[in-house]
Amino acid sequence: MNVAVVTGAGSGIGRHVARALLGAGYRVALVGRRAETLRETADGSGAALVVPADVGSDEAVAGVFAEVRRAWRRVDLLFNNAGTFGPGGAADEISVEDWRRTVDTNLTGAFLCAREAVRLMKEQRPRGGRIINNGSISAHSPRPGSVAYTATKHAITGLTRSLSLDGRAYDIACGQIDIGNAATEMTAGIAEGARQADGRLTPEPTFDVEQVARAVLYMASLPLEANVQFMTLTATKMPFVGRG
Repeated sequence: MNVAVVTGAGSGIGRHVARALLGAGYRVALVGRRAETLRETADGSGAALVVPADVGSDEAVAGVFAEVRRAWRRVDLLFNNAGTFGPGGAADEISVEDWRRTVDTNLTGAFLCAREAVRLMKEQRPRGGRIINNGSISAHSPRPGSVAYTATKHAITGLTRSLSLDGRAYDIACGQIDIGNAATEMTAGIAEGARQADGRLTPEPTFDVEQVARAVLYMASLPLEANVQFMTLTATKMPFVGRG
């Protein structure tokens, strides 16, 4: 049985992906800040391991993977999903504290989880595994007033490429899924009205988040000799190409 670690598993995309993996027969470690929401995701599954943790803390992340090692002795898949939109505003309008908080969650958290996953994937037998990073449409094109979020998501692309390159020798594959307007709690405001480049506030179309779970399952189902390096999954009519 394959073992997965899903961060940000207490809600939204993380919850849907975690449940899809459980339904596909994975053992899944559910990682997030709040134990109660993680238990809701697990929904009584005996194949789920609830591991509350702040992914921005190196000690907490090391503890997550120590628990996974004790429970199952390996990890076959890491879905690096935890993230926050962070502060809104231009560069001169946001605080350094809010910037650092966004970087700690979105970028440092992904790095810390990848570091521990790679460490275990190199040691385990059979060797290797897969990392899927949750990027964003903002890894390609920013929204107005999203400097912290956009910077971290561009950086995730660099992390994905480096992990993919460095992992080859150890049978570790790394890919990225860039999602635009999946309908979750985080994106609820987008359907009401999102700020456009010309300053207008315009409602944007969304799509069923279950399609993200299906896409991640497909990426995870490939043999390690094959990899989806980048996948872009958006609402068909969202303003993305040209942001219009």
